[in-house]
Amino acid sequence: MATGWTKLIETVYGPLEQKRRWWRYKARKEELPASYRTAVDALERYSHYFGGGTAEGGLAMLDDLIDLFEQGAASGTTVREIVGDDPVEFADAFLRNYPQGQWIVRERERLSSAIDRAAGEEAGTEGTPR
Repeated sequence: MATGWTKLIETVYGPLEQKRRWWRYKARKEELPASYRTAVDALERYSHYFGGGTAEGGLAMLDDLIDLFEQGAASGTTVREIVGDDPVEFADAFLRNYPQGQWIVRERERLSSAIDRAAGEEAGTEGTPR
């Protein structure tokens, strides 16, 4: 019977393992020194706009991000040494490692496909799919 309840709960709220990973990530983040936590909060917020488009991809990215900052805090590496002089460049480079499901990747593909179709219509052909 518990399996039926689990399935119902996951249907309504999503996979429980993903929820557990999210809460573990949040707990780990709270253990960071304040400056590291501030940086992770900012990178997390940025990633919501430009990062992983799937729950699994986003969680993998956040797990790696928290690992990086935990290691930095443990070794005494400053936030600036981790991120560098340009936080946007760091964030973009970091997020490029997690392209699965990103909305921008899907939109780039849609744009390319639409232009290919338009070019094919102009030339009187179907266009070349990308």
